[in-house]
Amino acid sequence: MNLRQLECFRAVMTGSSVTRAAALLGVSQPAVSGMLRTLEEELGFPLFVREGGRLRPTAEARYLYDDVTRTLASLEQTAQTARAIRARTHGRLVVASYPGIAIDFLPRVVAEFLKSHGDVRVELHARSAHVIHELIPAQQFDIAIADLPANARGVHTEAITMDCVVVLPRGHALARRREIGPADLDGVPFIALFREHLIHNRVAQAFANANAVLDIVAETRFFASNCALVGYGAGVSIVDPITAADYGRRGLVARPFRPRVPYELGLLFPTERPRPLLLDPFVALLKERLAPFLAKP
Repeated sequence: MNLRQLECFRAVMTGSSVTRAAALLGVSQPAVSGMLRTLEEELGFPLFVREGGRLRPTAEARYLYDDVTRTLASLEQTAQTARAIRARTHGRLVVASYPGIAIDFLPRVVAEFLKSHGDVRVELHARSAHVIHELIPAQQFDIAIADLPANARGVHTEAITMDCVVVLPRGHALARRREIGPADLDGVPFIALFREHLIHNRVAQAFANANAVLDIVAETRFFASNCALVGYGAGVSIVDPITAADYGRRGLVARPFRPRVPYELGLLFPTERPRPLLLDPFVALLKERLAPFLAKP
């Protein structure tokens, strides 16, 4: 049996005549008769008997009809799904990201993407950078966003760089300044990232070069935690500009920090995982939304 034979059988069952079936399928009547004859030969039993110029289905044909209908419906659904995948309106994306931008920034990007991409399903996994790097050998994501460096095989990396900013409460005296440096923060209660983080070391070096006191009152693992502590009045902090913008809607103020403290991220693409068609438009939107936060040359 082939697909055309099944379509012919369904058309005759629906139209009760070769003439109607031929019109429905857009073929000649002899072609319909030939397909029916071949199908009956392959099946080994008759499907129709002719009565008064019309075809009457046999009991076996009626029994077979339900199965044929389900089979063709399933094939038609598969074809429709394939067309949707080709049009990038159907499919699944797995996105892994460090927690800071997975709280607010990425959900906004994903929500915007879903509005224009139909039945797409996006899985968003918030993981620390070292966990994301551990996922690389298993190729468990379509795209990941994590701190650099990502010294691992099996992944293509596109590096992006941002300049960290100072975050402080809206009413803070330093909020009036256009830029803030180590001398301005000399002895001011400071919330830092954990000591092993590259940003911690860069900030400490900037303070040391300016002979300013870095008065660390708390250390956390995530920029979002730093911002939350700043919001609760524990001090000031230096964080990435995306997290700072998220907390700007919660009452914090961000100011450029000088000298610049670069924060390097990587867009990570597993090289051994099939690349879904949906990934390119998603990455294009992601880069467009990241652009305002990137460091200027």
